[in-house]
Amino acid sequence: MTGLIEDTGNTENTENTENTEPRTAAGRPAPAPRRRKPLGVRAYKAFRVAALIAVVIFLVAPLFWMLLASLKTNVDIYDSGKSFFFTPTGENYANVLQRNNYFVFILNSFWVAFVSTALSLVLGVPAAYAMSRFTMHRSALVVLMARVIPGVSLLVPWYYVFSNLKMVGGFEVLILSHMFVSLPLIVYIMMSYFDSLPLELEESAQVDGLTPIGAFRRITLPLSVAGMATAGILSFIFSWNNFMFALVLSGSKTKTLPVAIFDFVSYASIDWGGLMAAATVVTIPIMIIALFTQKYIVSGMTAGATKG
Repeated sequence: MTGLIEDTGNTENTENTENTEPRTAAGRPAPAPRRRKPLGVRAYKAFRVAALIAVVIFLVAPLFWMLLASLKTNVDIYDSGKSFFFTPTGENYANVLQRNNYFVFILNSFWVAFVSTALSLVLGVPAAYAMSRFTMHRSALVVLMARVIPGVSLLVPWYYVFSNLKMVGGFEVLILSHMFVSLPLIVYIMMSYFDSLPLELEESAQVDGLTPIGAFRRITLPLSVAGMATAGILSFIFSWNNFMFALVLSGSKTKTLPVAIFDFVSYASIDWGGLMAAATVVTIPIMIIALFTQKYIVSGMTAGATKG
Protein backbone atom coordinates (compact mmCIF):
# COMPACT_ATOMS: atom_id res chain seq x y z
CA MET A 1 0.00 0.00 0.00
CA THR A 2 2.82 2.31 0.90
CA GLY A 3 4.61 1.44 -2.39
CA LEU A 4 1.44 2.25 -4.34
CA ILE A 5 1.24 5.66 -2.69
CA GLU A 6 4.90 6.32 -3.50
CA ASP A 7 4.40 5.31 -7.14
CA THR A 8 1.42 7.60 -7.36
CA GLY A 9 3.47 10.44 -5.93
CA ASN A 10 6.31 9.82 -8.38
CA THR A 11 3.85 9.82 -11.27
CA GLU A 12 2.39 13.14 -10.14
CA ASN A 13 5.87 14.62 -9.78
CA THR A 14 6.78 13.46 -13.30
CA GLU A 15 3.61 14.97 -14.73
CA ASN A 16 4.27 18.23 -12.92
CA THR A 17 7.83 18.25 -14.27
CA GLU A 18 6.61 17.67 -17.81
CA ASN A 19 4.02 20.39 -17.43
CA THR A 20 6.70 22.90 -16.37
CA GLU A 21 8.55 22.50 -19.72
CA PRO A 22 8.08 25.50 -22.09
CA ARG A 23 5.52 24.86 -24.75
CA THR A 24 4.44 26.61 -27.92
CA ALA A 25 0.93 27.87 -28.66
CA ALA A 26 0.12 24.54 -30.35
CA GLY A 27 1.00 22.68 -27.19
CA ARG A 28 4.29 21.23 -28.46
CA PRO A 29 7.52 21.52 -26.52
CA ALA A 30 9.42 24.65 -27.50
CA PRO A 31 12.78 24.07 -29.25
CA ALA A 32 15.85 24.32 -27.10
CA PRO A 33 17.67 27.66 -27.43
CA ARG A 34 20.68 27.58 -29.73
CA ARG A 35 24.05 27.74 -28.12
CA ARG A 36 26.17 30.66 -29.24
CA LYS A 37 29.41 29.74 -30.93
CA PRO A 38 32.63 30.55 -29.13
CA LEU A 39 34.07 34.00 -29.64
CA GLY A 40 37.16 32.60 -31.36
CA VAL A 41 35.09 30.79 -34.02
CA ARG A 42 33.01 33.90 -34.74
CA ALA A 43 36.12 36.07 -34.95
CA TYR A 44 37.76 33.64 -37.37
CA LYS A 45 34.70 33.63 -39.66
CA ALA A 46 34.54 37.42 -39.60
CA PHE A 47 38.25 37.63 -40.42
CA ARG A 48 37.84 35.16 -43.28
CA VAL A 49 34.97 37.14 -44.80
CA ALA A 50 36.87 40.40 -44.42
CA ALA A 51 40.00 38.89 -46.00
CA LEU A 52 37.95 37.52 -48.92
CA ILE A 53 36.35 40.93 -49.51
CA ALA A 54 39.77 42.63 -49.35
CA VAL A 55 41.24 40.20 -51.91
CA VAL A 56 38.29 40.65 -54.28
CA ILE A 57 38.55 44.44 -54.04
CA PHE A 58 42.32 44.26 -54.58
CA LEU A 59 41.85 42.20 -57.75
CA VAL A 60 38.75 43.88 -59.18
CA ALA A 61 39.57 47.53 -58.38
CA PRO A 62 42.24 47.94 -61.12
CA LEU A 63 39.92 46.40 -63.72
CA PHE A 64 37.07 48.63 -62.59
CA TRP A 65 39.29 51.72 -62.76
CA MET A 66 40.53 50.67 -66.20
CA LEU A 67 36.95 50.33 -67.48
CA LEU A 68 35.93 53.71 -66.06
CA ALA A 69 39.03 55.45 -67.43
CA SER A 70 38.39 54.03 -70.89
CA LEU A 71 35.08 55.94 -70.92
CA LYS A 72 36.60 59.26 -69.87
CA THR A 73 38.51 62.00 -71.60
CA ASN A 74 42.06 62.69 -70.48
CA VAL A 75 40.86 65.80 -68.68
CA ASP A 76 38.28 63.80 -66.68
CA ILE A 77 40.87 61.14 -65.80
CA TYR A 78 43.06 63.75 -64.08
CA ASP A 79 40.06 65.33 -62.32
CA SER A 80 39.61 63.60 -58.94
CA GLY A 81 36.11 65.04 -58.63
CA LYS A 82 34.96 62.96 -61.61
CA SER A 83 36.17 59.59 -60.39
CA PHE A 84 32.70 58.02 -60.50
CA PHE A 85 30.37 60.73 -61.80
CA PHE A 86 31.23 61.86 -65.31
CA THR A 87 29.86 62.01 -68.84
CA PRO A 88 30.96 58.80 -70.61
CA THR A 89 32.44 58.97 -74.08
CA GLY A 90 33.18 56.35 -76.72
CA GLU A 91 35.87 58.41 -78.43
CA ASN A 92 38.66 56.27 -76.96
CA TYR A 93 37.23 53.03 -78.37
CA ALA A 94 36.64 54.69 -81.73
CA ASN A 95 40.27 55.79 -81.72
CA VAL A 96 41.45 52.28 -80.90
CA LEU A 97 39.24 50.20 -83.18
CA GLN A 98 38.74 52.47 -86.18
CA ARG A 99 41.50 55.00 -86.57
CA ASN A 100 44.42 52.87 -85.40
CA ASN A 101 43.09 49.68 -87.07
CA TYR A 102 43.49 47.52 -83.98
CA PHE A 103 41.54 44.67 -85.56
CA VAL A 104 44.70 43.78 -87.48
CA PHE A 105 46.68 43.61 -84.25
CA ILE A 106 43.96 41.48 -82.66
CA LEU A 107 44.15 39.02 -85.56
CA ASN A 108 47.96 38.96 -85.30
CA SER A 109 47.79 38.15 -81.57
CA PHE A 110 45.20 35.45 -82.14
CA TRP A 111 47.18 33.85 -84.98
CA VAL A 112 50.48 33.77 -83.06
CA ALA A 113 48.81 32.46 -79.88
CA PHE A 114 46.78 29.81 -81.70
CA VAL A 115 49.59 28.44 -83.87
CA SER A 116 52.20 28.43 -81.07
CA THR A 117 49.77 26.66 -78.73
CA ALA A 118 48.75 24.08 -81.35
CA LEU A 119 52.35 23.25 -82.28
CA SER A 120 53.34 23.07 -78.62
CA LEU A 121 50.52 20.61 -77.96
CA VAL A 122 51.48 18.46 -80.95
CA LEU A 123 55.09 18.25 -79.77
CA GLY A 124 54.62 18.48 -76.02
CA VAL A 125 51.94 15.86 -75.36
CA PRO A 126 53.89 12.88 -76.84
CA ALA A 127 57.08 14.14 -75.16
CA ALA A 128 55.32 14.36 -71.78
CA TYR A 129 53.87 10.86 -72.26
CA ALA A 130 57.31 9.40 -73.02
CA MET A 131 58.90 11.13 -70.02
CA SER A 132 56.10 9.93 -67.75
CA ARG A 133 55.96 6.31 -68.87
CA PHE A 134 59.72 5.76 -69.25
CA THR A 135 60.68 7.80 -66.14
CA MET A 136 63.06 10.17 -67.94
CA HIS A 137 63.98 12.19 -64.88
CA ARG A 138 66.94 13.96 -66.51
CA SER A 139 64.85 15.05 -69.48
CA ALA A 140 62.18 16.30 -67.11
CA LEU A 141 64.85 18.29 -65.27
CA VAL A 142 65.96 19.88 -68.56
CA VAL A 143 62.35 20.83 -69.32
CA LEU A 144 62.00 22.36 -65.88
CA MET A 145 65.22 24.34 -66.37
CA ALA A 146 63.91 25.66 -69.69
CA ARG A 147 60.75 26.70 -67.85
CA VAL A 148 62.77 28.62 -65.25
CA ILE A 149 65.23 30.43 -67.56
CA PRO A 150 64.19 34.09 -68.00
CA GLY A 151 63.11 34.82 -71.53
CA VAL A 152 64.89 38.18 -71.56
CA SER A 153 68.25 36.39 -71.35
CA LEU A 154 67.55 34.82 -74.77
CA LEU A 155 66.35 37.87 -76.64
CA VAL A 156 69.80 39.13 -77.67
CA PRO A 157 71.03 35.79 -79.11
CA TRP A 158 67.64 35.20 -80.71
CA TYR A 159 67.69 38.59 -82.36
CA TYR A 160 71.24 38.04 -83.64
CA VAL A 161 70.47 34.59 -85.06
CA PHE A 162 67.10 35.45 -86.58
CA SER A 163 68.32 38.73 -88.04
CA ASN A 164 71.11 36.88 -89.85
CA LEU A 165 68.49 34.45 -91.14
CA LYS A 166 66.32 37.37 -92.31
CA MET A 167 63.44 36.18 -90.11
CA VAL A 168 62.97 39.15 -87.77
CA GLY A 169 59.58 40.76 -88.35
CA GLY A 170 57.84 37.58 -89.51
CA PHE A 171 55.24 35.40 -87.83
CA GLU A 172 57.59 32.41 -87.81
CA VAL A 173 60.03 33.95 -85.34
CA LEU A 174 57.21 35.09 -83.05
CA ILE A 175 55.68 31.61 -83.02
CA LEU A 176 59.04 29.96 -82.29
CA SER A 177 59.82 32.39 -79.48
CA HIS A 178 56.43 31.82 -77.86
CA MET A 179 56.88 28.07 -78.14
CA PHE A 180 60.03 28.35 -76.03
CA VAL A 181 57.79 29.05 -73.02
CA SER A 182 54.61 27.26 -74.13
CA LEU A 183 56.28 23.92 -74.85
CA PRO A 184 57.91 23.41 -71.41
CA LEU A 185 54.69 24.56 -69.75
CA ILE A 186 52.63 21.97 -71.63
CA VAL A 187 55.18 19.21 -71.02
CA TYR A 188 55.33 20.00 -67.31
CA ILE A 189 51.53 19.97 -66.88
CA MET A 190 50.95 16.87 -69.00
CA MET A 191 53.70 14.87 -67.25
CA SER A 192 51.90 15.14 -63.93
CA TYR A 193 48.61 14.35 -65.65
CA PHE A 194 49.95 11.19 -67.30
CA ASP A 195 51.45 10.14 -63.96
CA SER A 196 47.94 10.18 -62.47
CA LEU A 197 46.56 7.77 -65.10
CA PRO A 198 46.88 4.07 -64.14
CA LEU A 199 49.27 2.09 -66.30
CA GLU A 200 46.97 -0.96 -66.12
CA LEU A 201 44.62 0.63 -68.66
CA GLU A 202 47.31 0.60 -71.34
CA GLU A 203 48.48 -2.87 -70.37
CA SER A 204 44.92 -4.20 -70.73
CA ALA A 205 44.63 -2.55 -74.14
CA GLN A 206 47.89 -4.14 -75.26
CA VAL A 207 46.68 -7.54 -74.07
CA ASP A 208 43.63 -7.04 -76.31
CA GLY A 209 45.95 -6.56 -79.30
CA LEU A 210 46.75 -2.84 -79.45
CA THR A 211 50.29 -1.63 -79.97
CA PRO A 212 51.82 0.82 -77.45
CA ILE A 213 51.15 3.68 -79.87
CA GLY A 214 47.61 2.42 -80.44
CA ALA A 215 47.01 2.27 -76.68
CA PHE A 216 48.25 5.84 -76.39
CA ARG A 217 46.01 7.04 -79.22
CA ARG A 218 42.84 5.17 -78.27
CA ILE A 219 43.04 4.94 -74.48
CA THR A 220 45.41 7.47 -72.91
CA LEU A 221 44.87 10.40 -75.25
CA PRO A 222 41.04 10.53 -74.89
CA LEU A 223 41.42 10.35 -71.11
CA SER A 224 43.83 13.31 -71.21
CA VAL A 225 41.50 15.82 -72.87
CA ALA A 226 41.03 17.78 -69.64
CA GLY A 227 44.78 18.03 -69.09
CA MET A 228 45.41 19.11 -72.68
CA ALA A 229 42.66 21.72 -72.40
CA THR A 230 44.29 23.07 -69.24
CA ALA A 231 47.75 23.24 -70.79
CA GLY A 232 46.43 24.70 -74.04
CA ILE A 233 44.39 27.43 -72.35
CA LEU A 234 47.28 28.51 -70.11
CA SER A 235 49.65 28.49 -73.09
CA PHE A 236 47.23 30.56 -75.18
CA ILE A 237 46.82 33.11 -72.37
CA PHE A 238 50.59 33.47 -72.01
CA SER A 239 51.06 33.96 -75.74
CA TRP A 240 48.20 36.45 -75.97
CA ASN A 241 49.62 38.59 -73.14
CA ASN A 242 53.28 38.35 -74.16
CA PHE A 243 54.88 41.74 -74.70
CA MET A 244 58.63 41.30 -74.48
CA PHE A 245 59.19 38.83 -77.33
CA ALA A 246 56.87 40.67 -79.72
CA LEU A 247 58.43 44.04 -78.91
CA VAL A 248 61.88 42.88 -80.07
CA LEU A 249 61.07 40.35 -82.79
CA SER A 250 57.89 41.63 -84.48
CA GLY A 251 57.59 44.04 -87.39
CA SER A 252 55.11 46.67 -88.47
CA LYS A 253 52.88 44.08 -90.17
CA THR A 254 53.20 41.40 -87.46
CA LYS A 255 52.80 43.64 -84.42
CA THR A 256 50.65 42.04 -81.71
CA LEU A 257 48.11 43.76 -79.50
CA PRO A 258 50.27 44.22 -76.35
CA VAL A 259 52.95 45.94 -78.45
CA ALA A 260 50.36 48.09 -80.22
CA ILE A 261 49.13 49.36 -76.86
CA PHE A 262 52.59 50.74 -76.23
CA ASP A 263 51.99 53.26 -79.05
CA PHE A 264 49.80 55.30 -76.69
CA VAL A 265 52.88 56.07 -74.58
CA SER A 266 54.99 58.86 -76.09
CA TYR A 267 58.04 60.73 -74.90
CA ALA A 268 56.16 63.78 -73.64
CA SER A 269 52.72 62.47 -72.68
CA ILE A 270 50.51 59.42 -72.22
CA ASP A 271 47.08 59.05 -73.77
CA TRP A 272 45.47 57.43 -70.73
CA GLY A 273 42.01 57.20 -72.27
CA GLY A 274 43.22 55.40 -75.38
CA LEU A 275 45.61 53.28 -73.32
CA MET A 276 42.83 52.09 -71.01
CA ALA A 277 40.49 51.42 -73.94
CA ALA A 278 43.15 49.34 -75.67
CA ALA A 279 43.89 47.50 -72.41
CA THR A 280 40.18 46.71 -72.07
CA VAL A 281 40.15 45.32 -75.61
CA VAL A 282 43.10 43.08 -74.68
CA THR A 283 41.58 41.91 -71.40
CA ILE A 284 38.01 41.10 -72.46
CA PRO A 285 38.81 38.11 -74.76
CA ILE A 286 40.98 36.47 -72.10
CA MET A 287 38.32 37.00 -69.43
CA ILE A 288 35.69 35.43 -71.69
CA ILE A 289 37.94 32.44 -72.42
CA ALA A 290 38.72 31.98 -68.72
CA LEU A 291 35.03 32.29 -67.81
CA PHE A 292 33.85 29.58 -70.20
CA THR A 293 36.82 27.23 -69.71
CA GLN A 294 37.41 27.46 -65.96
CA LYS A 295 35.77 24.05 -65.57
CA TYR A 296 38.45 22.43 -67.72
CA ILE A 297 41.26 24.34 -66.04
CA VAL A 298 40.19 23.25 -62.56
CA SER A 299 39.56 19.63 -63.56
CA GLY A 300 42.87 19.40 -65.39
CA MET A 301 44.90 20.90 -62.56
CA THR A 302 43.29 18.76 -59.87
CA ALA A 303 43.43 15.55 -61.93
CA GLY A 304 47.19 15.87 -62.25
CA ALA A 305 47.69 16.71 -58.60
CA THR A 306 47.19 13.19 -57.24
CA LYS A 307 48.20 9.75 -58.37
CA GLY A 308 45.99 6.71 -58.48
